[in-house]
Amino acid sequence: MERELLILTRNRETSTPRGVRDGGALDRSAYVLLTRLEAQGPMSIPDFVEAFGFNASTFTRQTSALLREGLVERTLDPDGGVARKFRITDEGSARLAAQREEFVTGLTGVIADWPAERLRRFVADLEQFNTDIERVSGRSWPRPMAEG
Repeated sequence: MERELLILTRNRETSTPRGVRDGGALDRSAYVLLTRLEAQGPMSIPDFVEAFGFNASTFTRQTSALLREGLVERTLDPDGGVARKFRITDEGSARLAAQREEFVTGLTGVIADWPAERLRRFVADLEQFNTDIERVSGRSWPRPMAEG
């Protein structure tokens, strides 16, 4: 299992799009942070620390880079708190959507010959694996509510 996860991570890193449309490819940390902002909404540095468990200086560097590129903006806390929060910009949303489209296209090519039931099982197992990791780590990833 460890080897297959290593290979999966390696394959993910080597399949990063090299020039997604106008702005160029997002690096891995930008993609992850923008995806989290898209899913959760505005976040402060302490929110990032709580969500990911890394040092605040890591997020200060990463958000500074995102600010310089115009992918996020600082905003007042929509809940009335004192801390400034980071919100994804229209440019950030557009670049994220473009890169996500490239990833999905690549994945579609990989699973093109999979029967629907195999794909459904794989996605269900992967989601269970991730939610079990989240349960053990105490750090969950926001997911959309299931449609019912």
